[in-house]
Amino acid sequence: METSILQQIKNKAVKFIGPQLLLAGRVLEVRVWDSATIIEIDLHLPLVDMRQWTEVPYIKFRVGDSCYRDYTPFGWDADTATCSLLIDIAHDGCGSRWAKQLCAGDAVQYIKIGDTRQSPHPTNLVVGLGDASSLGHLLALQQLTLPRIRFDGAVLLNDSRTGQLVKDYFHSPLNTLTSQYELAAWLTEQGYCTPHTSFYLTGNRGLVVELRSLLRNLGHSNIQAKGFWS
Repeated sequence: METSILQQIKNKAVKFIGPQLLLAGRVLEVRVWDSATIIEIDLHLPLVDMRQWTEVPYIKFRVGDSCYRDYTPFGWDADTATCSLLIDIAHDGCGSRWAKQLCAGDAVQYIKIGDTRQSPHPTNLVVGLGDASSLGHLLALQQLTLPRIRFDGAVLLNDSRTGQLVKDYFHSPLNTLTSQYELAAWLTEQGYCTPHTSFYLTGNRGLVVELRSLLRNLGHSNIQAKGFWS
């Protein structure tokens, strides 16, 4: 009962305060990947100074009535105030339904832009590990890592076609694997230098917990983890 009352209060607060706080952007283009499980959305956000993005950012979008979801932009261009999102629509939810109905020219609303507190180490090899839900996060981490040859990593994708699209579209060094067993085996084989490699874990909570445990068993301690609980 207490939870229900608190939720009602929250919903009323969003209803009356939210419209004054919301900022706007516009959809430039929407691409549904051939695998039909990921939607790529290009955005124009004229009110955003993307030169300030020194950590992997997130944007809290309004995706429905009293419903907000955090998505990580990547491929941003500060001069044109444009960026892209990759939204995993394999699981139903208000975020997936919002992404599916977007078309070029549509307005989007967001309430804030924040930092995920993940930024690439200034000198170490940067290794990003995640899944389809965090693919945009990994590409943003890659964008922030300079020079680019310091970036490596792997992403868990259920469909091999999606993995090929990542390679074709983004020319990313990310290795695309289709099972947690393959990802664990690949990671074990890499032989990364312990003191000079920093790991960045993202994605669903179960994957993040498993990868963190594996890395610690391999002797690594330079680990930053961010799991998506919803």
